[in-house]
Amino acid sequence: MYDRFVARKLIDQWLIEDIGCFDLTAQLMVDPASRATFYMNAREPMTLAGIEVAAEVFRHYEPECRVEMRAADGDRVEKGAVLLVVSGPGQALLTAERTALNIAQRLSGIATETAKYVDAIAHTKARLLDTRKTTPGLRMLEKHAAVCGGALNHRLGLDNGVMLKDNHISVCGSIAKAVEMARKHVPALTKIEVECDRIEQVREALAAGADVIMLDNMENAAMAESVEIVAGKALLEASGGIRLDTIAGKAETGVDFVSTSRPFQSAPAVDIGLDDAA
Repeated sequence: MYDRFVARKLIDQWLIEDIGCFDLTAQLMVDPASRATFYMNAREPMTLAGIEVAAEVFRHYEPECRVEMRAADGDRVEKGAVLLVVSGPGQALLTAERTALNIAQRLSGIATETAKYVDAIAHTKARLLDTRKTTPGLRMLEKHAAVCGGALNHRLGLDNGVMLKDNHISVCGSIAKAVEMARKHVPALTKIEVECDRIEQVREALAAGADVIMLDNMENAAMAESVEIVAGKALLEASGGIRLDTIAGKAETGVDFVSTSRPFQSAPAVDIGLDDAA
């Protein structure tokens, strides 16, 4: 989910960046009266995200554009699938083309990579969480892409939950003191999560009343032991160094969530083209 009003503000910035003073090629070489129709095609299998944003790029730049959606965010499509059809003034379509493709390729890349991680733990009860390690300025849309890939959002921002990490705990003096201080002031419905990297910290966080305990960079055996200790009295999140080849083992320990930044940080853009024939 994302806010369309905010997305249109972002689109303004993207188009201003790409156009500069004006589109030298389109305005000098394309007849302003010309009309065109283009097909946005998937050139490889992918999980979609940002297709509606891409459509809005065309509509926002040229209100006369007409877009027919052939697929939706969250769809898994095969190579050759037509994602949308856009018609309108040829000059405007060519000017907006790259911006529309860039955002669809980037967000669909994240969704596609996320879906691989989701599939890898589908046989467990654990759910995949994203992180805040997003591209500055694109968090709203990148987190939308993660959801399209099947993940759940972790904190949307620093005001979305209390996360007591090692440095916070060090400043407060102990996990117990940090949780107590947070509990006094936190909004009533906001969860408190504590980062732990040792079994004794898990016990302390549980005794302090943490809502969520993050098992940070723990070995699988220690995670499984933590699951037994907590026994459902708090939610458990496995985090730290999660890769596609290790995530299944982490999820199989019995944790509730596994979080990773890798779809944000390492997902390649997928190949999407804008062609004049389907």
